[in-house]
Amino acid sequence: MSDIRLIEVTKQYDGQPHPAVDAVSLDIPAGELVVFVGPSGCGKTTTMKMINRLIEPTSGQILLGGEDVLAKEPNELRRHIGYVIQQIGLFPHLTIAENIKLVPGLLGWSRDRCEKRSDELLDLVGLDPSAFRSRYPRQLSGGQQQRVGVARALAADPPVMLMDEPFGATDPITRERLQNEFLRLQAELRKTIVFVTHDFDEAIKLGDRIAVLKERSHIAQYDTPEHILANPADDYVASFVGSAAALKRLALIPVAKLTARPGGAQDGLPAVPDGASARDALDLMIRHGTSSVRVAGGTVDFETISGLLGSDHGR
Repeated sequence: MSDIRLIEVTKQYDGQPHPAVDAVSLDIPAGELVVFVGPSGCGKTTTMKMINRLIEPTSGQILLGGEDVLAKEPNELRRHIGYVIQQIGLFPHLTIAENIKLVPGLLGWSRDRCEKRSDELLDLVGLDPSAFRSRYPRQLSGGQQQRVGVARALAADPPVMLMDEPFGATDPITRERLQNEFLRLQAELRKTIVFVTHDFDEAIKLGDRIAVLKERSHIAQYDTPEHILANPADDYVASFVGSAAALKRLALIPVAKLTARPGGAQDGLPAVPDGASARDALDLMIRHGTSSVRVAGGTVDFETISGLLGSDHGR
C-alpha cells in the first residue's frame, strides 16, 4: 500500500488572476479512502488529477509511497494508478474483457494471466464472466458499465485509485448498490483511494476521512465523518452537514456494535439484516411501528438507539 502526500501543491493557469488550487497540503494514509467534497469549481477534481499528472502542478510536491510523482514518466505513473470517472470511458469497440485487460497488456502480462485477471475481476464486481466477458459496452446498463470501469481500474492491482464522481450519472437505486458494492470491495482490498464527489451524504457513507474543500481547494476541515458531523469546524462545514447531523451519525454506527438484549419476546419483530446500521434499525422500527428490532444475539430497542444521538461513537 502507498500513502499520498501533497505538499504546498498549487495550480496556476495562464491568464487567471488566482490559482485554481492554492498551496494545498494533505496527508492521505495508505489503505484509506479519502473523499474530496465541495461545490462545483472549488478545485477538487483539479487537485485529484495532479496526483496522476493528468494536470501538471505549477509548484509544490506530490509524494506517492514516498516517491516524487514529478520524477516519473507520466504514462508509466498512470499505469500504476487506477482511474475511474463518471463518464466511465470504456472503449466501445473492445469487449468487456478486452477493456479490462488493456493496462495489464501494456505492462507485458501474458495472455493467460490477463484473461485470468479479467475473469477474476468481473466476478469480484458481481458480473458473471461467462455472461459478460464477450459483450460490448453498449450491451450493458449504466450500472454494469460502472462496475466494469472499477474492474478495469483494478486490473493491474494498483496501490492507488483515483475516482472522480464515479457513480454520479446513475439513478439513486443503482448508485446505492454501487456504493455498497464498492464498500465491500474496499474492505477486502484496502486500496489508497481519493474519491471526488459533491454529495456530502456519499462522502459520509464511503469515506474513512473527508476533506471539505472551499474555493481554490482550501481545506475547511479534514477529519473522519464522525468528527465532522459531531464538530463541524465552522459555518461553511456546518452548511454541508445540514440539520440532520444526528441521523447521519447513526448511519455510521453498525448495529452489530450495539449491545443486544438477550432473549425477550421476539415474535413479530422485524429483523435487521447483516451489515445494517443503527439508522437502518431505527428506520425499520418506524416502518413496522415497533420499539425494538431483532439482531444477532437478541434485540435492540428505540431507547438504545436514541441514546446514541448525543454520544460520540466511532465506526
